[in-house]
Amino acid sequence: MEPETITVLDHSGWTPDPVAVHRVLADLVAGGAALGWVDPPAPDEVAELLDQVLSQARSGDAALRVAHLGGRLVGLGYWRRHARPTHRPHADLEKVAVDAAVHGRGVGRALTAALVADAGAAGIEVLTLDARGDNTRALGLYRSLGFTEYGRLPGFVAVGERRYDKVFYMRDFRTGRR
Repeated sequence: MEPETITVLDHSGWTPDPVAVHRVLADLVAGGAALGWVDPPAPDEVAELLDQVLSQARSGDAALRVAHLGGRLVGLGYWRRHARPTHRPHADLEKVAVDAAVHGRGVGRALTAALVADAGAAGIEVLTLDARGDNTRALGLYRSLGFTEYGRLPGFVAVGERRYDKVFYMRDFRTGRR
């Protein structure tokens, strides 16, 4: 039996499905994933976030990618251009989320690689991201895709009584820099 093919779509090739996006994000956060929420987000919060990112993607200020496996949405990721006029050449990779049931099957790599390619095509000079320090799989993925660590805030992320480092990574698209 052949393995299922991962399909990665951009915002123009995808019919928004806030229910499926909420399912992925809420399940991951409920399982302890480092996505910026302590408790699973509400459906309306996810729908509003999705509307914002889609609007920005349509105007060229963001990129949104979704991944399907076997016809089911199993991941999403996006970056957004910085709003400050002095930071407009740069963007921040804000979320890459992959359904825990398909971890290790290349979905995160496919999403992130597509988003990196989108940033380069959009003329982004520096793509940044931050991640929780215990998210070693994600940090390894980012390094393998050309990101470098440029800083760390020890014990900055608070999840109840637990504290984690906040790790900053960058991918520099400017000629001759990394």
